[in-house]
Amino acid sequence: MRKLIHLYKYGKVQTLARPLGELLLRALPRDERFDLVVPVPLHWRRRWQRGFNQAELLARLVAARRAIPVTKVLRRVRSTSAQAGLSGTGRRRNVAAAFRCRNSSLMKGRRVLLIDDVMTTGSTAAACALALKRAGASRVALLTVARVDRRFTVPRGAAHSTLGGAI
Repeated sequence: MRKLIHLYKYGKVQTLARPLGELLLRALPRDERFDLVVPVPLHWRRRWQRGFNQAELLARLVAARRAIPVTKVLRRVRSTSAQAGLSGTGRRRNVAAAFRCRNSSLMKGRRVLLIDDVMTTGSTAAACALALKRAGASRVALLTVARVDRRFTVPRGAAHSTLGGAI
């Protein structure tokens, strides 16, 4: 899974969005109801460097299959350091107040499915959920392809931790 996500995210193999999106769909309970699907946004510079937002491609696939509108209502208002290699506290500090909701009126009372590729400490997801809740979302659920298993220590300077399965 780690190699696939690295190819997708850093190797720019966008065609992996479909099989990774299928994993997301398998993990999403059929009886869960959402009004909107929202991808975790990248800062415009990072999106430009990468060429695409991996979370957005996943969100579009999930939204299309479940017939739920996808909206890019979240905006990353400041550039943040890469989360890889930061401690839990460093990650929380790094993304604190980094996200804003563009259209609060769209969020009032909505059940939101937030999509990202990987969750490590949950700092990014928490910052996004807070912005959505402040804008009026009644519920925010997170769906990621994988999560990092922090029980294993990773040598300083290693690219990323071992990734677990879909959550």
